[in-house]
Amino acid sequence: MAGSVNKVILVGNLGRDPEMRRLGSGDPVCNLRLATSESWKDKASGERKEKTEWHSVVIYNDNLARVAEQYLRKGSKVYIEGQLQTRKWTDNSGVEKYTTEVVLQRFRGEMTLLDGRGGGGGDFAGEDEGGGQISRGGDSGGGRGGDRGGDCGGGRGQGGGCGGG
Repeated sequence: MAGSVNKVILVGNLGRDPEMRRLGSGDPVCNLRLATSESWKDKASGERKEKTEWHSVVIYNDNLARVAEQYLRKGSKVYIEGQLQTRKWTDNSGVEKYTTEVVLQRFRGEMTLLDGRGGGGGDFAGEDEGGGQISRGGDSGGGRGGDRGGDCGGGRGQGGGCGGG
């Protein structure tokens, strides 16, 4: 279908440390559990309410997986941009199950550390082979719309930093 979009943007906190594993090909895969919360005031009681939604995130991008393993920990605040995918699998007792995940593909997706080292964030983009570059600055996070400041956006195989430092 022409003109369709599958894009998920999440800003939340990790519920546990990243889990790294390797595919049969040897490629790294990183699994994250990300919590997003919303709060509101109940009109009837005036009581403050909160609802937390848990998201499964799977990172197939080599550079982003390494960055997640190295810098993310339980409680880390992170911006994630990926695609929603549902996969079918069979459990140990032979029952078919379905899991819906936010997936950052090998050359697509984005991850920004919003509470990174030294109070600054770091942008990691995975659109090209050179994804996973870092930008450090006072406030390169935010996760609102398009202006996240210091976004490196790929870079075709050039390692190292981009942006202020």
